[in-house]
Amino acid sequence: MDEIMELIMLRDPGEKEFHQAVREVLETVEPVLQRNPHYKRLGILERITEPERVIIFRVPWVDDQGQVRVNRGFRVQMNSALGPYKGGLRFHPSVNLSILKFLAFEQVFKNALTSLPMGGGKGGSDFDPKGKSDEEVMRFCQSFMAELYRHIGPNTDVPAGDIGVGAREIGFLFGMYKRLRNEFTGVLTGKGLNWGGSLIRPEATGYGCVYFAAEMLATKGEELKGKTCLVSGAGNVAQHTVEKLLELGAKVVTMSDSSGYIYDESGIDEKKLAFIKRLKNVRRGRIKEYAEEFKEAVYTDADPSRDHNPLWDHKADCAFPCATENEINGKDAQNLINNGVRLVCEGANMPSTLEAIDIFLENRIMYAPGKAANAGGVAVSGLEMAQNSMRLNWPREEVDYRLQNIMKNIHKTCLETAEEYGEPGNYLAGANIAGFVKVVDAMIDQGLV
Repeated sequence: MDEIMELIMLRDPGEKEFHQAVREVLETVEPVLQRNPHYKRLGILERITEPERVIIFRVPWVDDQGQVRVNRGFRVQMNSALGPYKGGLRFHPSVNLSILKFLAFEQVFKNALTSLPMGGGKGGSDFDPKGKSDEEVMRFCQSFMAELYRHIGPNTDVPAGDIGVGAREIGFLFGMYKRLRNEFTGVLTGKGLNWGGSLIRPEATGYGCVYFAAEMLATKGEELKGKTCLVSGAGNVAQHTVEKLLELGAKVVTMSDSSGYIYDESGIDEKKLAFIKRLKNVRRGRIKEYAEEFKEAVYTDADPSRDHNPLWDHKADCAFPCATENEINGKDAQNLINNGVRLVCEGANMPSTLEAIDIFLENRIMYAPGKAANAGGVAVSGLEMAQNSMRLNWPREEVDYRLQNIMKNIHKTCLETAEEYGEPGNYLAGANIAGFVKVVDAMIDQGLV
C-alpha cells in the first residue's frame, strides 16, 4: 500500500484531494488483497488508481460586455469496467485536476454499489456561474460542449450535473450537443421533464441520503422522527435532504452556503424551506437573508481563519454534511461527538477529512461515507438512462420506489461486506470493499486493457 501511495504522490504531486481519496480506499481494502494475492500480480491497484483517459481543453467565451474570457475544461474518464463512464460536471472556481480525479475515483465505487451498469467519471470547469447572466452561462456552456461532445455519448460517457450545473446548464449543454451531433439521445442526465428527464432526479441525492440514514437507525431499532439534525449546504442536495427529513418527522436546525450558516433553534419547517428554495434557486441569493426574514434564526459569517466550523458545534442527534469536500475536520468531528451526534450521513462527496473519519470510527458512531449514502443521485441518473433507452417516462412513485430499494440494497451490501471482512458495523469498510471487488473482478474478466 505504501509503495502505491508513494508512486501516486510522485507521479501526481500536489493533487492532495486525489491522494486523500485513494488513501481512504487503500487503507480499507487491504484484507481483500490478502485474500486475493493474484490482484498484486495483475497490477490492480496501479490500474484502478490511474484514469483510463483525461481530457483537458480551453473554453473561450464572450461576456455581456464583449470581453473574451477563457476557462479550462476537463473530463476525467476513470473506469469503464462496469459500463459507460457516468458522473457529474462541476462549474466552480475551485475546480482543478486533483478535485476531478478524486471525484471520478469515488464515482467508480459509488456507481458500482448501485448495481446499475455504470462506470465512473467526472468533469467540469473553473468557470463560476455565480453572478453571470443567463446569456453568459449559455455562451459558456455552448463553448464547453463544442469540445466535450467529441468524447461523450449514450454508450460512452453520460455526464450529469454537480455543483454549479443545474437544470439551466444541463439544458444549454444538451441543446448544443444535439445541434453538433444532429441526434436526440440520452447523453446527459438531469434533463428537463418534458424532454427526457426523470421524475425524482432533482430530489434523488438528498432523498437517498435520508433513506440510507433511516436504514442505519433501523438497525438500532430507531427512526428519524424526533431527531434533531444538522445539515450543511443550501443547494440541491441540502434542500432535498431537509425536505425528506421534515417528511419523516425530524427537526433541522442549520443550513449554510459559502458565505456562512444559519442556526434556527425552532427548526426549519416547510414554509422556511420554501423560502430557501426561492432564495437559492430563483433569486440566487445568500443564506444570510434567511436570518433577515426569520428573526429567530442566528446567522454566522464563514471565517476561513477558524480551525473549526461552528455549524458542527450544536447539540443534535444526526449530521448531514451536504456542501463540499473536507468541510468536517478533526476538531469538527470531535465537536459533533461532544454534542451528542450519533449518526453522520454524507450527502456531499468526501466532506470528512481522514482525521475526522478516524474519530467517527474510534467513537463507533454510525458513519456513512458519501460513496454509499449519496449514491441516490447517480442511481436515478441510471434510471433516467434506462427510461431514455426505452423511450418511457416512469411515474414519480415508480422512480421513488426503485430509489428506496437501491438505497436499501446498498445499505445491506455495506453491512454484509463489513461483517464478512471482520469489520461489523463499519460502513466505510463495507462500501469500499464491496465497490472495489465488483470493479476489480470486472477488470480482470476483461483482460489487460
